[in-house]
This record gives sequence, structure tokens and C-alpha cells, in this order.
Amino acid sequence: MNKVKTKKAKTKSILEMPVVNPYSAGIDVGDKEHVVALPEGLAEVRVKKFGTMTCDLEQIIDLLKQGEIDSVAMESTGVYWKPLFSMLVRNDFEVYLVNAGHVKNVTGRKTDENDAMWIQKLHSCGLLKSSYLPDDEQEALRTLVRYRKTLVQDSSRFVNRMQKSLELMNIKFHTVIKDITGKTGKAVVEAIIAGQRNAADFLPLIGKGIKSDLSTIEKSLQGNWREEHLFTLKENYTIYKEYREHIAVCDNEIEKQLQQYEAKRNEGIIEGTVADKAEDHQWIKKQRAKNHPRFDVRGYLQRIYGVDVLSIYGLNNVGGLEILAETGTDMSKWKNEKHFVSWLNLCPNNKISGGKLISSKLLSKKPSPASIAFRHAANGVQKSDHWLGDYFRRMKAKGGNKYAIIATANKIATIFYKMVRYKEEFKPMDLELYQQKYKQAKIAYLERKLNELKRLAS
Repeated sequence: MNKVKTKKAKTKSILEMPVVNPYSAGIDVGDKEHVVALPEGLAEVRVKKFGTMTCDLEQIIDLLKQGEIDSVAMESTGVYWKPLFSMLVRNDFEVYLVNAGHVKNVTGRKTDENDAMWIQKLHSCGLLKSSYLPDDEQEALRTLVRYRKTLVQDSSRFVNRMQKSLELMNIKFHTVIKDITGKTGKAVVEAIIAGQRNAADFLPLIGKGIKSDLSTIEKSLQGNWREEHLFTLKENYTIYKEYREHIAVCDNEIEKQLQQYEAKRNEGIIEGTVADKAEDHQWIKKQRAKNHPRFDVRGYLQRIYGVDVLSIYGLNNVGGLEILAETGTDMSKWKNEKHFVSWLNLCPNNKISGGKLISSKLLSKKPSPASIAFRHAANGVQKSDHWLGDYFRRMKAKGGNKYAIIATANKIATIFYKMVRYKEEFKPMDLELYQQKYKQAKIAYLERKLNELKRLAS
């Protein structure tokens, strides 16, 4: 009997994990209500429900203060957590924003109250890890950059609709020029909207940069001018121009935020901004990509980071801006470059059981905007004549295009991390030297394999 009691006592002590955060709370976040769970024995009612209005959030703050709570854990559910999170931070609470996949409860009894108590239990035992969270300046920049990306994507939808309207009228002009929203394309579309119908009368509008011959262009502008499609062409073009105006306004806001970001990093002193303004006009003339911001993104990034990150092969203005908005400037939040690329989901998710690697596939989660920016940079180097382009082509031969994009994005992200954290400028390797080192490594590998086979044969 005593042996049974001793065994039960040992089992109970094993199951009861030590409490690391005794004054911690767990919050299950929702659209219409938030459920707050306090530590057991701290209050008569352990779990309470609150609404999501501002006055309700203030009641949550009061409850946590009355219970002398100093640390709070909550799920990152949609955007519903943001108002409560910001209010908790302003009131000096330590807040853990945790991945919903890391706090899954045991199946069978799924309620908001149980979820809140489970989050509180895990947090009190120190089993939760907070997600990466930006500071105020980075959060503002992130909001603006993401909104700009949405505007660019939405504007491209109306370009596609313009092309559809032209196609339905059998106007093939969009197939003989690179972009109907370029200087020549817009001139022709505006002439069509203004009432021009004779194909030959469009030829004076064709710019010198158009490679197609004039006879082909003239034929492409012959079609059936149906009124309903002319109407949709006009409407879509008008909306497209409005979007471009909104993008320009958003660019101004982003530049203002970059100036504040730069001022914060330089203790209130913005160096070089006035001098850069004098060069803006000349720089804009050199800017070719129409979806890039119309200000000196590279200059801002160089002053904020302290290194020229856009010197990395494949990274452009938009990509660099998106990465700044998503990752900030403090790379020490990630222990090393391996943790950084793991956070970006640019490395295998190794699963080991019994000392054996049973799976190494990437996580199936949706890539973050920062990860997408690095992948776009990787995709842009595949035809380049440098060591990174050679690496991409070698990885593509090994595992296909997707495999090469992930592997090269991993390389670019690693270079980016080291540049920003250790303030080292990008030092590209000579292509011939890189290829020579790879051949030597390959020869050494094959020699090791040959020696192993000889040992097995003997």
C-alpha cells in the first residue's frame, strides 16, 4: 500500500511542472469577446469574459492590475489582438504574442474558457515563446509599405482589364509593345478614349524605344470599336490612374516615415537628407521600374542600416524597403543567421526520430512578406553572370526551380543578416574563383567516397 502511494506521489510530482511566471495571465482573443484567465487561487472567478470595445479593454487592464499580473500571453488571432496588445504595452505589462499553433489544447473540450486557461497554464510554466514584434517606428513603416504593395497589386488588376477590353475589340496593340502603361501605351489608350479610330493616325504617338515595326503596329490597332468595350477601357484606365495617384501619395508618407526612422536611429540627426533632395530629380530620371518608389530608397536604407544592403545581388528598392519594414534593423533579435533564415522559412524543417532524419521538408505555412522579398531577389539572379547566379543554376539542376529559389534566398538572407548585424559591406566572390573552389570541393568529396568503397571492397 505504501509502495502504491509513493508511486502516485512520484507521478504527481512529475506531472506538476514548476511555475516560472506565478503572476501571469492568459487571454483568448476574438472579434466580439476576449476571455481572460488568471492564475488559480488568485481570484474568486478565475476566468472572465469581456467585450472588445475600448471601455472593455480598460476593464481588462484594471482586472490585471488588481491581480498584480506582470506578464500576459495571448494568441495572434487575425488583427483582433493589436488594440489590446498596444494597450497592455502602454500599461507596462510584459506581453507574449504567441503562435496559435503552439498553444493547441487537447482535443475534445474546445471552449474559449478552456483555451484561455490552457494559455495561462503554459505561460506560467514558461513554455511559450513570444513572436517577433516590431517597435512603433517599424510598425508604422510596415503598415505603409504593406498598403503600398496592396495598391500596386490592385492597380495591376485594372491593367489586365484594360488588356481584356482591347482583346475583345480585337485590338492587338498590347501584344506588340512591352507595357501598355508606359509612355507610348498610355498615349495610345488616351487617344482611343478621346475618339481616335484610324490606325494610321496612332503612328506619330509611337516612341523610339518600341522595337516592333510600324506596319505591325498599324495592323494591331485595327479592330471592331464596340461601345461597351470602349466604356470598360475608359473606366479601367481612369481607375488605374487614380491608383497611381494614391501610390504617389503613399510614397510621400513612406518617405516621411523613413525620415523619422532615420532620425530615431541617428538620435534626432538626419544626415544627408538635404543634400539628397538636390539630387532627387536626377535620380528619378534614372529610375526605370514604374512600381518602384520615386525617392532615393537606397540612400535611406544605407543611412538607416549603416551598410549598402542593395549591393547584394538580386535585391532592389522595393525588396529592400519591404525587408526593412518586416525585420527592422536589430538583427540581434535572432541568435544567428541560421535562426534568421529559419524564421523566414527558408531552410528545411528537419524532423529527427530515433537518431534518424525522417523528413526535411519546408513548413507548409504561407511565406511572410520578408521571405517573399528574399525569394524574389533569388529569382532575379538566375540568369546573372556572377557567383550567386552560378549557384542558382547549380541548385536548379539539382532540385528544380523552386528548390533553387529557396536555396539562393537562404544565401541572400544569410548575407543580409551578416551585413546588417556586423556592419560588413557586401564582398562578392569572383566567379572563376567560386567555380574553382566548388570543383575542388567536389573532387575531395568524390575521393572520400572512393576511399570508402575501397575499404568496403577490402
